[in-house]
Amino acid sequence: MDNLRKKLFELADDKYRKFQSSLCPNINDIIGVRIPKLREIAKEISKGNPKQFLDNYKCEYFEEKMIYGLIIGYMKEEVKIRLKYLDRFVPMIDNWAICDCCCSTYKFTNKNLKKMFEYIQKYIVSKNEFEVRFTCIMLMDYYLVDEYIDIVFEIFNGIKLDKYYVQMGIAWAISVAFIKYEEKTRKFLKNNSLDKFTYNKALQKIIESNRVSKDVKAEMRGMKI
Repeated sequence: MDNLRKKLFELADDKYRKFQSSLCPNINDIIGVRIPKLREIAKEISKGNPKQFLDNYKCEYFEEKMIYGLIIGYMKEEVKIRLKYLDRFVPMIDNWAICDCCCSTYKFTNKNLKKMFEYIQKYIVSKNEFEVRFTCIMLMDYYLVDEYIDIVFEIFNGIKLDKYYVQMGIAWAISVAFIKYEEKTRKFLKNNSLDKFTYNKALQKIIESNRVSKDVKAEMRGMKI
């Protein structure tokens, strides 16, 4: 644990740092370690004493925050322990990459849908851009299922935080919902409370999908406002 930061700087790739920085504008704490290596490190820590790490490590860099979030997904603990550490981690999120990579790692959600759904409610009403995006990506990754799809649309209708990464998160989630629930999503798109930017971005992401027919793409273009 004491040597983690030193190890990260040894693994740094300046070319990759510049690339990652271009994807995360205004983030100035990127060392330049590739995501697969961060996942490898997080898994290794998770096999040891992950709670000791999560209780004591002071994250300063992008990679350290990423590892912290990934460990929550990889460690073998019951959900209430994970939630304790999510309370610490979610406020650390300051860019889409950490948010999205970590959310995709929280596979434990599939066995704790109700508990996790209750948990993420508090972030829906946050004024913090990435706390709300965390909710949007969690909904996209785990709740586009029969039991929750209608509720997810209601939540997206209710989010009114005019922040780019929130709007893009909602748009992305809607485009994924369209693949899984085409008619329900089409109905939602024809009667919703989304702002113009989010609505048009959702249509654009559907149009860009390789899993949508030419006729449907033409229909979506015709729905833009």
